[in-house]
Amino acid sequence: MKQKDVALIIIVAAISGFVSFFASRLVFATPENRQQKVEVVDKISNDFAAPNPKYFNTNSINAAQLIQVTDSKNQNPFNGAQ
Repeated sequence: MKQKDVALIIIVAAISGFVSFFASRLVFATPENRQQKVEVVDKISNDFAAPNPKYFNTNSINAAQLIQVTDSKNQNPFNGAQ
C-alpha cells in the first residue's frame, strides 16, 4: 500500500464515522425523548363506603335467583326438532 492509500482509508473511515454518528442520533431516541408523562393513580385502600340503600336493600330483586315460568316436566320441549 502506498501512503496515499492509507491516508484515503483514514479519511473515508473518519467521514463514515461522523456520518454514522449523526445518523444514529436521528434514528435513536435520546434520553430526554424517552421520558413519558403518565397519570397519577390514587392509592388503593381496603376501606369501602356502604352501598347505596336505594339499590341494595332487603326489598331488592335478586337477579341471581332462578326464575321458572311454568311448572313443566317436559325434558324435550321442541319434540326433538333442531
